[in-house]
Amino acid sequence: MNPNPATTLNGRAFAQVDVFTAMPYKGNPLAVVLDGTGLSTEAMQAFTDWTNLSECTFVLPPTVPEADYRVRIFCPGRELPFAGHPTLGTAHAWLQAGGQPRGEQVVQECGVGLVPIRRDGTRLAFAAPPLRRSGPLDEADVALIARGLGVARSDIVAHSWCDNGPGWRAVMLGDAEQVLALRPDPAVLAGLDIGVVGPRGKVGVVGGQAPGQDTLFEVRAFFPGNNGLTEDPVTGSLNAALAQWLIGSGRAPQRYVAAQGTALNRAGRVHVEQMPDGTVWIGGESVTCIQGQVAL
Repeated sequence: MNPNPATTLNGRAFAQVDVFTAMPYKGNPLAVVLDGTGLSTEAMQAFTDWTNLSECTFVLPPTVPEADYRVRIFCPGRELPFAGHPTLGTAHAWLQAGGQPRGEQVVQECGVGLVPIRRDGTRLAFAAPPLRRSGPLDEADVALIARGLGVARSDIVAHSWCDNGPGWRAVMLGDAEQVLALRPDPAVLAGLDIGVVGPRGKVGVVGGQAPGQDTLFEVRAFFPGNNGLTEDPVTGSLNAALAQWLIGSGRAPQRYVAAQGTALNRAGRVHVEQMPDGTVWIGGESVTCIQGQVAL
């Protein structure tokens, strides 16, 4: 089967998708080139940088029979072996363009290997890849992150490596309000991928949401970009790694919803579920905002 069903003669089929939202322009946008065949790495990187988005993906024929398609994922200045919102957004665009999976699930091939993607009604969900690195951060890193976030070291109540491709360093603060109040210093945090999570309700009362809230955690993600420190609106890879850390350490239940993007006037919602076999699924809705062709 042709893994790039929407290739046209006048250009390469293209979609811009908003991920982790059912409301256009309230999630994390993604550029998807549905036929990346023949493009050099340099051309892919140059187009990604031109889009001025956090990520761009290029769909290619798979190299293994188990996969439905292969994807290369780029962010400004570098290629990523895996990222969450590009995984869901690419699958959404591929299916909408007429892609037909070989089995019940879509199977994506990318830098970390094969990633299964399941359909849950209007949502897609990917199986979180194994962590490449976990465990507590070095104390020197924690102190540096606290200084860069503008909080006291004592405000960081837990921390961990959450490396699943992107090398996230994750810290937990006391509550969601403290997370939303952060004003990070890009000079201090230069070169670091930082994920910050704060529970809604009181620390230690993992299920104790504040009245009227539809989410358990508020998440923010900061990483190096072309113009210094960038904040990502909604981050699948970080939420996948956070879920493995938080559920595994007893800080979160096996099923919850996280909010991200609030500080950027977005309304991202990330649905997390750990299955009995231990697999963590990260899901969300996606909506296509732009369709057409791109000259590449």
